[in-house]
Order: sequence, then structure tokens, then C-alpha cells
Amino acid sequence: MAGVLSRLWSVWLGLVLGLTACGPEVESPESLARRSSALVAPPRVAAGVSHALALRPDGTVWASGLNVFGALGDGTTVQRASPVRVSGLNFVNAVSAGRNFSVALRSDGTVWAWGANGYGQLGDGTTAHRTTPVQVMGLTSVVSVGAGDSHVVAVRSDGTVWTWGYNGQGQLGSGTLTNRSTPGQVSGLSSVVAVTAGSNHCLALRSDGTLRAWGWNIYGQLGDGSTTNRTLPVVLPGLTQVSTFSAGGYHSLAVRADGYVWAWGANSYGQLGTGTFAASNVPVRLASMDQTVSVAAGGNHSLAMRSDGTLRAWGQNTWGELGDDTRTARNAPVAVSGLSGAVSIAAGWGFSLGALGNGTLWAWGTSDVGQRGDGTSATRVTPMMVSGLTSVSKVAAGTAHTLATRSDGSVWAWGANDVGQLGLGHLSNRAKATQLPTLGFATGVAAGGLHSVALRSDGTVWTWGSNDRGQLGQGTSVGSTLPGQAAGLGSIIAVAAGTLHTLALRADGTVWSWGYNGAGALGDGTFVDRRSPVQVAGLTGVVAVTAGHYHSLALRADGTVWSWGSNYNGELGDGSQVHRSLPVLVSGLNSVVAVSAGGTSSFAIRSGGTLWAWGDNSYFQLGDGSGASHSVPVQLNGWSGTTVVATAAYHTVAARSDGTLWGWGVNYEGCLGNPATLDNMVVTPSPVVGLSGATTVVVGEGFTMALTSGGTLWGFGLNTHGQLGNGPPVHAFAPIRSLLY
Repeated sequence: MAGVLSRLWSVWLGLVLGLTACGPEVESPESLARRSSALVAPPRVAAGVSHALALRPDGTVWASGLNVFGALGDGTTVQRASPVRVSGLNFVNAVSAGRNFSVALRSDGTVWAWGANGYGQLGDGTTAHRTTPVQVMGLTSVVSVGAGDSHVVAVRSDGTVWTWGYNGQGQLGSGTLTNRSTPGQVSGLSSVVAVTAGSNHCLALRSDGTLRAWGWNIYGQLGDGSTTNRTLPVVLPGLTQVSTFSAGGYHSLAVRADGYVWAWGANSYGQLGTGTFAASNVPVRLASMDQTVSVAAGGNHSLAMRSDGTLRAWGQNTWGELGDDTRTARNAPVAVSGLSGAVSIAAGWGFSLGALGNGTLWAWGTSDVGQRGDGTSATRVTPMMVSGLTSVSKVAAGTAHTLATRSDGSVWAWGANDVGQLGLGHLSNRAKATQLPTLGFATGVAAGGLHSVALRSDGTVWTWGSNDRGQLGQGTSVGSTLPGQAAGLGSIIAVAAGTLHTLALRADGTVWSWGYNGAGALGDGTFVDRRSPVQVAGLTGVVAVTAGHYHSLALRADGTVWSWGSNYNGELGDGSQVHRSLPVLVSGLNSVVAVSAGGTSSFAIRSGGTLWAWGDNSYFQLGDGSGASHSVPVQLNGWSGTTVVATAAYHTVAARSDGTLWGWGVNYEGCLGNPATLDNMVVTPSPVVGLSGATTVVVGEGFTMALTSGGTLWGFGLNTHGQLGNGPPVHAFAPIRSLLY
């Protein structure tokens, strides 16, 4: 790959340095497409405000950082400090990161987006947030795309420019201030070969080497000699032969064919690199920056990549984002320490990324929400390699066993193994994590009562363990101590397991189920067990699924929640106690971003971080302090900032946006992680002691597992079978670290 990249860069440099001052005014679409690919190398890394994207050579996209609106595209809203794969997306050529949302350009010219969508910035005709990619409506043959704070700009192969999302400062270039949730053409602009978006402004490069700009201009970031906002494109006077460019928070950068960098806009941190802190509303040349091939403008800092693969940086350095081993702001370029061989760069708000020709990714600066992707949260003032190959990525808990995947696709298991639920080929319990010998390339896991499920990167589902009701989906009722493939399933992006049934979510938004169906938990309109997958009837547009003992929940892309199965305690949330063999709408809920089903209770997290609960409350597992069951959702008063929730038959644990962990219900053998309430009922949320930075939580019967932003796994509660994974089967009344190796 490194040799191929080197050849591509040589070709690209030759084309750039061979540009003339005046190109043709109008070109054919084919010619424009060729020039676009030659002039501006597609970004393989992207940095948003608090998340990062990386494009691998195989065309898959990986993400890390803040995920409250689904900007990581992994089907969750769980913050990630190590890279996770964006679900169901491949053949990607370029990526761009906005504020809490992401955009990808595929090789077929389509654009896909995910994350926050309050202004229609995902371009799917709605304002519903998405945790997995959706296709931008009506836009094809795209060759370049850029994401701003809450808007997107794209250029097609015919040289036309299209925009959508927020338009409060005219950044859509429509001549108005009206937002739009589907693409609209920018007026009076043609022959464009590449585009980029700043926080609230846009830049477009024409085939003649000149730039056009529009949107917010309070700091002169449009470079037209004024500080007047523009709702239509304006030309940047005096700047020609531009080869590449970038728009940051409030400033802009460009590289001319001679290799020199030009900068304009805000400069309070020295981000223009001119040796002063004075803003400029026209482009200024940086005398020391020749032989430059690429630039990246961050929130308040700038990066440049030189032809020898070394990097330069300048501007704000509060969090070490310049990578020069200091935290001193620089108003002139300095070398990024110890890094060479770069082929792509990205600058976010307070952090930076560099991809090298050898396929490695390096990051520096802040990582308070995991955006650097190296599995840690400490500030880095020099580059550190993002390995993404050692940390735990997914975890699941069954009745008395635990499963985990690592970022290398390996699956690990520990705990009870009396029916082969560990998938090791035998029936011996394991108190320490043990790798499954026959299963790799896994992207997710789920644990039922006595069976296990793994999702592989090729979209197939593999199962093992108990199978008396067909919950393995292999067409039989014979159990297995080794993984086997569930019959007839492909393109699966998520799995969930109940006590005796299993759910799978396909990339097309349909849900499939198999196993026990005595109360209708399979949702196929019958009460007949199924040994092979069947489709849940009448349900589409689903983005997440979860399973309780004998009931199921699905979250649709429009933020509504649907349920089916057992309803003795009102766990379906439809105001009744009637079992349902077909999905019904959960009453009174919208804008939901995550769901969780426990034994006989259910939870939903809404977009504002509020937590809603319904179903059985005999053990105070709903957390509202009443002890009364509810057949419709009730809000937990005084509770906010929820990022993840997990519930079992008798207890519930939730993480908040500050990384703290809280539990309620029965604290049997310490499963709530607070020795002060051991074996008592906890009626409202109580803090888990000694653990912070939680990003993922799963609960089994009487025990809890939590994955932190540092990639470490912790457990507390019942440990009879070694399900906490820390060695000796001794109960833990407070969190202890699991020994995953």
C-alpha cells in the first residue's frame, strides 16, 4: 500500500506543479472528474469537533470519540476511545466530519451521512438523528464533499455544487437563510472540482485554479476583503493557481501550485501562521511555507504536510494539538515532533491526525471524549500511534457468562460453560478470558440465557450453546460447544439475545428472529418456536434492537420504539398487559436514541439524555422510587445526561455523559457496585464507587460489566462461575478489573 500511495503522490505533485495560471472556463464532466481527483487528494482522515474518522485501504470507515447523536455510525450513542467500524459502509473514497455528524463519499458517487440531524444536515429529508449511515437523497456522481458545523457541501462530476443543512449565515449559498434537509444547488457556480466546509462557511475550487467562498464572514474567513456574510458565492481576488485548500473554525488555508501556503480569517491564536496575531480578510502568503502539498484547518490551529512527508503546525496549542512537545501557542509554523512519511492529515478542535504511507494512524492533542482514538484520554503533546488492535470493543453478559470482542475481530469468553455457551469446544467453566479458537473477524456479540451470538464483519451470524428452543437459528434443536452459522442470514449489522430467543438487524432496516416464541417474542404473528430465522412482520427502518427475557424492542430511524412478546408486567409499554405477536408502538415516546430490554422491564434514552422506563418494578429496577410497575413509559425525574443503560431481572445500571456509573434495584452480591448498599434494595439511582469513564455497560443475573474509555473492562457482583473474568471466583462488591489477555 505504501508503494502505491507514493506513486499516487508523485503523479499528484506532477499535475499540481504543472498547472498554468488560466485553465479552461468550461470543461466536460469527464474532464472535471479527472481534474478533481488529480488536484485534491481525497481525505483519508477527518476530525470533527469531538470525533475522528479514518478510512482504511479496504474502503471501510472507522470512528472514535463523542457519539451522543450517533456520529460514529456504529449503531449506538456510546462514546468510543478506540476506533469502531461504521456499520454497513464500504467502498468509501473520502470522509468528512462535522459537529456531531459524519459524511462519507462512496466510489459509486453516492454520499452517506450519520449522526446529528437537527438542521437536516444528513440530507435524508428528515431531522431525525441517525446512528448508522443513510444515503443523502437524490445526489449522485459526487466527487468531493465537506462537512461544516451543521451543513454539508458537495460537488458533482459536472462541476455543480450542492448544499444542505443549517443556513443561518448563508452557508448553503442559496441566496437565502433558509435551512434545507435535502440537497439544493448553489446558485451561479460551475466548473468546480473540489469543495470544503468550515464551521459556517464554504470554499469551492474551480477548474481555473480560483476559489469561491460564501457563508459566515465575521472574521474575514471568506477572504474577499470584507467581513460581510455572503449568501451567494464571491470570488477571492488575487489568489490563483490554487491546488488544495481547507476551511477551519473561523479561518481558511490554501496551497498554490508553487507549494506556498496562503491564510486568511481569524488569528487570535496565531492560526494564520503569519508571525502576528492580527486577523486578515484577504489571503496572506506564509513566507516560510514552500514545498507544501496539503493543509488542514482546525478549530483554532493549522496543519501542513510537506512534499517530504513531514508536518508543520501553528496556532492554538492548549491541548498539544501542534504536536511540538509543548502547549505554547505558535503564530508561525513549527515542526510536528518525530513524524514523517505522512500521506493525509486532519485538524479538529484541539486535536490532530496524521495518516502515514505505511498504513498507521497517529494522533495528538486532546482526547477528553476519546476522539484521538488511541484508547486513552490523557492529553498528548506529541504524536501517538492509534493501534486499535488491542482494546476490547464490544462486551455482552448472559445469565452467568461474559463475551467480548477485541478490535482485531477475536472473540473472548469466560464464566459458566455447562452447555457450551463459551464456544470453546468443551463444558469447563473459565474464570479468565479465553479466546474462541474457531471464530474471528467479529464485530459484535450478544449473550442469551445459556447461548451466545457473534456478528462477523461479513454480515453473517454465528451462534453456540444451548439450543432447546432453536435459539441458535441453525435449523435444529441440538446444542453446540463451538460456533456455527445461523441459517440464511446476511448483511446483518447488529444482534441481540433474550433468554431463549435471538434477534438480528439487517442493513436494510428489517429485523429477523428465531428461538422461543411462546409469548410472541419473535414478532412473526404466531406463537410457534422457530429454529431458523424469520422476519419480524411489518417492521422496517430499524436502527437498533434489544431483547428481554421473552420480549423484544426495536428502535426505528424516526426515533419511535416498537415492542412485541411477553407483556405480563407492561414491558411492551403500550398501556396494556396483553402479549403481542406483532410489533406495537410504545406509547408517548419520540426522539429516542437508544433502548434496552431487561428481564421484564424496558428502558429508552431520548435525544436530550433523559431516561424513560416501563414494565416490572417489583424490585425497584425502574429507578423511579415508586416500586409500582408501569405499562407506559415514565421519566426518571431529576436524572439526565444518560449515555447507556442496561437492565436485568432485578437490577439496572446506567452511565451518564460525565462517565459516572449509577445503579438501582437489588444490590445482590454487589451487582450495583456499592458496598454500602450490599444486598439491599436501592430505589433510585445510586453511584457505583471507584469507577468512571464508562462507555459500555452490560448486566447479567446478579453481575455487571463496564467498559471504560481507556479500553479496560471492569466487573462487580456475583462471580460464582468466574463471570467477572478476574481469576478466582470471588464475588466483588465494588468494581474490579477483568483480566482480558
